[in-house]
Amino acid sequence: MTTATAELEQLLARLDPGAGLAERHLWLLELTGWVRGDQASVPATLDRVQAFIDAVDARPELQSRLQAWWQVLVETVDITTLLADFGFAPRNAMVSEMAARLRHKLLPGSPETLDASELFSLALPTAFDAQWLAAVPEPQLNRLVRLLAGPDNQGLQWKTALLDAITYCAGQILSTGFAPDLRLRMSEQARESQPFHALIRDVESLRVEVLHGLRTPERLDEAAQRLRERLEACRAAAATVYQHFEDSGISVGLVFRVRQLRERILRVRALLDCVLSPTLALSAAQLLAQLVKVGQERRSLRALLRANSSLLAAKVAERSAETGEHYITRTPAEYRAMVGKAAGGGAVMAFTTLVKFGLYALALSAFWGGFLAGVNYALSFVLIQLLHFTVATKQPAMTAPAMAAKLKELDSDSAVQSFVDEVMHLVRSQVAAVLGNVLVVYPAALLLALGLASVLGAPFLSEDKALHVLDSLHLLGPSVLFAAFTGVLLFASSIVAGWTENWFVLHRLDSALRYNPRITHWLGAQRAARWAGFLRDNISGFAANISLGFMLGLTPAVAGFFGLGLDVRHVTLSSGQLGAATASLGLQSLHMPAFWWAVALIPLNGALNVGVSFVLAFRLALRAQNVSGVDRSRIYHAIRSRLRSAPIGFFWPVRP
Repeated sequence: MTTATAELEQLLARLDPGAGLAERHLWLLELTGWVRGDQASVPATLDRVQAFIDAVDARPELQSRLQAWWQVLVETVDITTLLADFGFAPRNAMVSEMAARLRHKLLPGSPETLDASELFSLALPTAFDAQWLAAVPEPQLNRLVRLLAGPDNQGLQWKTALLDAITYCAGQILSTGFAPDLRLRMSEQARESQPFHALIRDVESLRVEVLHGLRTPERLDEAAQRLRERLEACRAAAATVYQHFEDSGISVGLVFRVRQLRERILRVRALLDCVLSPTLALSAAQLLAQLVKVGQERRSLRALLRANSSLLAAKVAERSAETGEHYITRTPAEYRAMVGKAAGGGAVMAFTTLVKFGLYALALSAFWGGFLAGVNYALSFVLIQLLHFTVATKQPAMTAPAMAAKLKELDSDSAVQSFVDEVMHLVRSQVAAVLGNVLVVYPAALLLALGLASVLGAPFLSEDKALHVLDSLHLLGPSVLFAAFTGVLLFASSIVAGWTENWFVLHRLDSALRYNPRITHWLGAQRAARWAGFLRDNISGFAANISLGFMLGLTPAVAGFFGLGLDVRHVTLSSGQLGAATASLGLQSLHMPAFWWAVALIPLNGALNVGVSFVLAFRLALRAQNVSGVDRSRIYHAIRSRLRSAPIGFFWPVRP
């Protein structure tokens, strides 16, 4: 006797239909675990299923015990929760669904349950279960059904359970379709067609035709077809909500509800196919295999976030792309204008640098020092925005989505060359912006520090503080890693900007500012309209600048609390700090190796700030635009060819 056979004999000997609820279900878990085996191959598992069938079929007494056990199981466990609700959120809210999935991951399940969904998850927890269930041949299934249910096969009982599940699913579809936030976002045509109104009536018509055997097959086919058409009409009506998203912003919660509705419709279709199938046992096995896959998806937090945030990522990328177009220069005049804007930004950042050193002199605690530094940065970035200047490092996260949007059109060599032109314009724009920032902020900070020193009668920074600045900017120190991490913060600020603008549009705050009676009473109609237009145009920039400022200021303080020693290295701020330190050290700084190591860091600092931010934003935009399958080798080859043939074009505008 083999080990598997001995285990099966022990398992069958413990079969007791009169045992308690938990013990009966534990026996089921042991049985499915034995059938699954070591998951080496599907044929090996099917051989175990056959061995179980043969062992029971050979002993009438064992058959009676198994059928009694099965009868108790189907009478005590609610199968409709598995058929209708398994894989769906108990409430149409993404946050509650995330919490439920976390509970499933962290808390152990108990077989002492009347919920078929919980028992199903415990009995068939692996993706391998879906494989062997779908592979069981029909003759083997029919024998298994006869052993479990007896001669009548309980076909009517199974169909009744399927019909009950269809009714429950239809009720959930109806509830979601009638929800105000979804109904009001449907197209006018979808609302007028009223697809959800007759859904329950069509479900009840199907139930009558299935459960009354004297009805003609033609009537059953007509009832099933009406239900299918009704489901398709409901799906099409719900899909019109996406058109509203294009114009009025995206709600992740609403996207989640629409996706749940669509999945419910697909579940009803699957249940309907099973009800009408001439091979009931085979269809039931296929349905259970599909539910196993649903269970795998149900436990994945990553799948939930990916599925329900993809549209929000697309909208964030789309709004960033619209902003990013303004940062790409294509002509010599635009290039000169970018240098001028960047020079203005560098001048403002010189004042920001000196204020930062002034805050250090207050000797505040780590948090409040970081908070005030964040206020300083945020106010400076907002001022730069309002003056229509620019900071180079804020551009990549905005320009990357604009570049990715063009990848959808790479269907010819000329399109690839056009994209390479855009890459060249983008790199050139970044070079102009970085140069404008750095070449102005360094001398401006130096002159301001010298002016303050003449007024105060002492160096703006002490010698120790100035040397510490040089040491912190050393190329061979951790500043390179800090510069790359700052690129991550720059990317994060662009996400905050896109999300905030989407939130502003979704809740129609510009319309509220423009027309709300209380606001117009206080501001006046014309001023309220100006404020509404101003915020609609600038809310994204305000969100990006304020969030970036506080991230740059608070990150060192928060990291220090956890003992991480993490800092930020923003190329414009680093250049300003270097200028202030040079003013305190004087000409002797030119003879210090630490000064030249800090100077050597500046271009690498800028490249890492820009590069990391751009790469992260570009990858997000690729996923959002569904262009991840683009043949990147063609693009890379074209860029390398352009670098060889016209390298100067990446740094300076040249005539074609």
